Amino acid sequence: MNMKSKPTGMFSPARGITAVGGSSPDGFASREMRPMGMLVQKRNSDADHSPVPVPVPTIRVKVKYGSSYLDFVISSQASFGDLKKLVAKPTGLHPEEQKLIFKDKERESRTFLDVAGVIDGSKLVLVEDTDARERRFLEARDNAQMQKALKDITEISLEVDKFAKQVINLETQVCGGKRVMEKSFLSLVEQLMTQLIKLDEIVGDGDVKLKRRLQVKRVQKYIETLDKLKTRNSMIGNIAPLQKQQQQQQQQQKITAAVEKMQINPVQKQQEQHRKHRLAVVKPVVATKNWETGVSAKTPYKNSGSAVNYGTNIASSRPKWEYFV
Repeated sequence: MNMKSKPTGMFSPARGITAVGGSSPDGFASREMRPMGMLVQKRNSDADHSPVPVPVPTIRVKVKYGSSYLDFVISSQASFGDLKKLVAKPTGLHPEEQKLIFKDKERESRTFLDVAGVIDGSKLVLVEDTDARERRFLEARDNAQMQKALKDITEISLEVDKFAKQVINLETQVCGGKRVMEKSFLSLVEQLMTQLIKLDEIVGDGDVKLKRRLQVKRVQKYIETLDKLKTRNSMIGNIAPLQKQQQQQQQQQKITAAVEKMQINPVQKQQEQHRKHRLAVVKPVVATKNWETGVSAKTPYKNSGSAVNYGTNIASSRPKWEYFV
């Protein structure tokens, strides 16, 4: 009796087990071989085992508005807010202006119909919310005013952009030494002031207030720049006379400094004048040998009563003593 059996390999696939990526032919779950010899169940894609979506049931509800009833078909898992959107089309009421009452109680828009107990054939009452309507009206008016203010600010900003180019052009000319007519500055300043008045008339909060403030600062900056350019422009034509006057002043200062260096010290000058005066007053004395008369030989003595020259005829001038005997 042959007891030998057919050898079976150690790694031969067992019953119901196939190679990696294979499938079992006898209906068992397919397996796959992982690294390190691990045998696990084969993973399938989500598309093969995606759950079949269960349809959500719909219900029919009646909504009473005034004296009329309106029928609506809606999902049972929808919210009251979804129902308000359906009601808004035939009634013309905005969802925020509606009040849906179910079982004598107003329902919130975020509440679900099935949670509140709404079923097929349920009846609801629609009431207009006047307070909400007024709030919406005020909000709409504020939004319209804000949009208009933003539009006006945008238009003013575009106008200021045009004036900014003119300011840059004038600044280039003045800084380049070219004289510009004063009328150009006055006209541009007047136009910028007009835009500033328009900005003052705009009233608003939030974004409007911020943008308005930025444009006001921008216009004021351009006006200040024009004032500085106007002052600088007025000095362009007077540059040559000013330079000439400065040169003359410098020359005069040089001449004055040279004269001061050449002048004598005032004390020395006064001493020199005194010395000249003494020399002019003192006359030289002439010596003579006529001791009898004591009169200079050159200077005759003149009597006040007689014109006789005693220096030349001394004998005749002596008295005759015999006459007195």
